[in-house]
Amino acid sequence: MPKFVALLRGINVGKAKRVPMADLRALLAELGYTDTATLLNSGNAVFRANQGAPAQHAANIAAAMLQRLKLDVPVIVKSARELSAIVGENTLAEKASNPSQLLVVFAQDNASLSALHVVEAAIEPPEQFLVGKNAAYLHCAAGILESKAGGALLGKAGKTVTTRNWATVLKLQALVGGSGA
Repeated sequence: MPKFVALLRGINVGKAKRVPMADLRALLAELGYTDTATLLNSGNAVFRANQGAPAQHAANIAAAMLQRLKLDVPVIVKSARELSAIVGENTLAEKASNPSQLLVVFAQDNASLSALHVVEAAIEPPEQFLVGKNAAYLHCAAGILESKAGGALLGKAGKTVTTRNWATVLKLQALVGGSGA
């Protein structure tokens, strides 16, 4: 049975949109997903599903979040294989000595990913930004909080995407088995 990663945008940041991870796991189980696990307290979940495309799982989870928890939360779902491709195409990983300064930008579709080119205008060297085939990558050498590009991704330019730091992405890959299975 294939594994998937669900990434919820903007939960458990500040006082708004609070979701206990036990509630998220229960919601996923109610939707019929199995072997659910969460990582950290920021809306990262791994699950198995008999069938269905990642975009359909994302829509199902988002609808359930709205109906059951009364939270309108963007959800992005990637298959284990897609996550493996995202990790594999990150050419900035070798240059980033601190994984918390390297963001991976997840989009559910290519249109949202293509729209991220507007972030390039906010890049200030030594920052680096790369839009790949499966995700985008931002290395904030001076720190994410100091980065105008990072701020753009967390704000209006990033409304349809979500970000995770490189350390979290690698932990998610380990949870799904790392091989793309």
